[in-house]
Parts: sequence; structure tokens; C-alpha cells
Amino acid sequence: MEENTYPQKLLAEMLGTAVLVFIGVGSVPATLIIGGDAPFTMAQLGMISLAFATAVIAMVYAIGHISGCQINPAITLALAATKKMPWRDVPGYIAAQVAGAVLGALAIVGVLGKKAVDVGLGIAAYGTGVGSGQAFFAEAIGTFILAFVVFGAIDRRAAGGFAGLAIGLGVFAIIIPVAPATGASINPARTIGPMITGELFDGTVHWDQLLVYLSAEVVGAIAAGVLYTALNANRKAAATAAENRAAQPAAAEGALS
Repeated sequence: MEENTYPQKLLAEMLGTAVLVFIGVGSVPATLIIGGDAPFTMAQLGMISLAFATAVIAMVYAIGHISGCQINPAITLALAATKKMPWRDVPGYIAAQVAGAVLGALAIVGVLGKKAVDVGLGIAAYGTGVGSGQAFFAEAIGTFILAFVVFGAIDRRAAGGFAGLAIGLGVFAIIIPVAPATGASINPARTIGPMITGELFDGTVHWDQLLVYLSAEVVGAIAAGVLYTALNANRKAAATAAENRAAQPAAAEGALS
């Protein structure tokens, strides 16, 4: 099978991340604008979670065969750290993802107008009474679960054709408990893109929280990748040993002939 070029992969990652932010993050201000002054409800959180999930599912099937549809710098770093992608590709992927997140956030403003900025633009921020330690743990565990699902879904032994559903539904489930604490960013690009756009339109941006988000997301994703790799270490060793045993008789016959 022919592989797409690196520029094509970067363009796909930028587009995929832009769609994720436009639909997923955009569902937050859309919900708040429609709801007006009414109290935020669990039903609304469920709709926002569904928006993120469907965006992920759609993009996995749309660009997964082009770039892998990582659309998340934390996932990209975890894949590189576990040797599932070359480090030389990482800077371009992350740059494309962040650029896509900014474009997606700009598209939100273009569609919903300044009202989207006035209600927060879906910018990630700590919940009421949440401190840095709690926020770090929330983002780390949320991203850990997401990355673990990704690694399992892309494993060659996994059921074919279901990676998009598994990852999308994982995102849906993660957002429900994590969002009240941090907005459930679980994605450095999704964190940075709306922040940059919000700053451009004089929105409220808590830049002092950015390092907590980024560090927690990267730590969580890499930890998940390392754990998943460790869970399969014995299997790989056994497969190698089996291959060596299968090759020994042929080698012996060759020596005797």
C-alpha cells in the first residue's frame, strides 16, 4: 500500500484538529448561548461530550488512513516515546495540530460571533474551587485513559474497523467525570488553540494554568503508552523465541546438506 507524503499527513492532521476544535470546543459556547442564563445541566454536558466523540469518530474514519488521525500532541509524543513513530516526524505533527486548533477556534468565532468569546469560547480552565494539584491529576488521568484506548484500538490484534468508535466513545466517557474539574481538555492542541484565539479577541484566558494542562496531558499519555507496551512485552519476546525455534531446523538441515 502506498503511503501518503509527509506534507499530506501534516495537512490531514491540521484539518482533523481544526474539525475537532470547531465541533467539540464549539459545542461549549453554542450550548451556553442557547441556554442563556439557565443553569448548566448534566444533559448539556452530555451533548458537549457527544459533540467531541462524534468529531473524533468522523475524523478517524476520514483521515486515519492518511496520517493516523492523532490530532493530539500528547498522543503523538506517546507514540514516539514507544517507538511507534519516528521522532523526526513529531515537530511537524505537533505544529500542524496546534495550527489546526487555532483555525478551529477562529472558525467558532466566525460562526457564532463575539458571543462565543463572551461566554468563554470553550477555553480550558479550572472549575470552581479546583487547585493546580487536582487539575493536574484530572487531566493526567483523563489523557491516560484516552491514550490507553488509542494504543489498544490501533493494536494489530484489535478488531478491525472499530478504532474510531472505541476512541470516540472513550472521549465521550472521559469528558463526563473530568469536565467539571478542568473542562476535560486531554489534548494540548485543544488547550492552546482556543487560548490563543481567545487572547486575540480579548477573551478571558488563564495563561498561568497552561503549564499544568500541558504537563499533565503529556505525562498521562506517555505513561499509558509505556504501560501498554509493558503489557505486551512478554508476548513480543515469546513471538521472537517462536520465530527463532522455527528457523533452527532449517538451519540444521542446511548445515548437513
